[in-house]
Amino acid sequence: MNALYETLKQELPGLELRRQEPMARHTTFRVGGPAALMALPRGEEEVQAVIRLAARQGVRPVFLGKGSNLLVADEGVDAFLIKMAGGLTRLERRGETGLYVGSGVTLAQAATFAAEQGLTGLEFAHGIPGTLGGGVFMNAGAYDGEMAQVIAWVDCLDEEGNPHRLEGEALELGYRRSVFSRLPWLITGAGLTLLPGEEGAIRARMADLAQRRRSKQPLEYPSAGSTFKRPAGHFAGGLIEQCGLKGTAVGGARVSEKHAGFVINTGGATCRDILTLIRQVRETVRRQTGVELEPEIRLLGCTWEEP
Repeated sequence: MNALYETLKQELPGLELRRQEPMARHTTFRVGGPAALMALPRGEEEVQAVIRLAARQGVRPVFLGKGSNLLVADEGVDAFLIKMAGGLTRLERRGETGLYVGSGVTLAQAATFAAEQGLTGLEFAHGIPGTLGGGVFMNAGAYDGEMAQVIAWVDCLDEEGNPHRLEGEALELGYRRSVFSRLPWLITGAGLTLLPGEEGAIRARMADLAQRRRSKQPLEYPSAGSTFKRPAGHFAGGLIEQCGLKGTAVGGARVSEKHAGFVINTGGATCRDILTLIRQVRETVRRQTGVELEPEIRLLGCTWEEP
């Protein structure tokens, strides 16, 4: 990483660079050791230049949004991370029912803007703690809605920093996945297609969903949201509760008593605590019900297998 650091410093003197940056500052779990190098570009031109210089050095970046679905190893990770420190936040109406949303815009901001414009269809995303980029990446969803229902096209940059626009089947949108799950490209923005609606009714729907979240989810603790994908024919939280695992803890990590589908950081949890607890939950549910729970969380510097 030293060579890349020196190249970036020389070629892009205004770029913010951090070495050995603690990842606990950048994930909603509040867990994770240092990343070898992090760049915080401002705007599409600067991030394009960063990607091109990294490619020239043979380094593949890891792109980071709000870190709301990420667990990083306690030991840290020898990787180059790119996190936007500005830019990619354009949010505007396009035509009668369209929006353009930059990847750095939070889903809450996008949903609120849609309501102000009298456009419905994005209410489900209001309480999802991530950015548009992260929402596209994992085809985020909640309360019977998902990003696939509203995405028309996605703008992105490839490994060399070249721009592309993907749409339709090319996006490979499925349950909690997209083409970006396997393609190391940076999402810069997306076009959304919504429906006409009445602002008051839209806001009422968002308020109702927010109240349901507050009453049922442990929002007062650091977490990565729902820990597991929904298994066919079941609900992960229901299976975990059925197996008597509510409140089960390893160190500072605990299965929430409020919602068994959430693993939370009650204070001082490590990546190892969280991984160990998730393994225990998966094994118990598999043994008692025969259902294999698949985590939603992305891992960096660690694996689901025992070390």
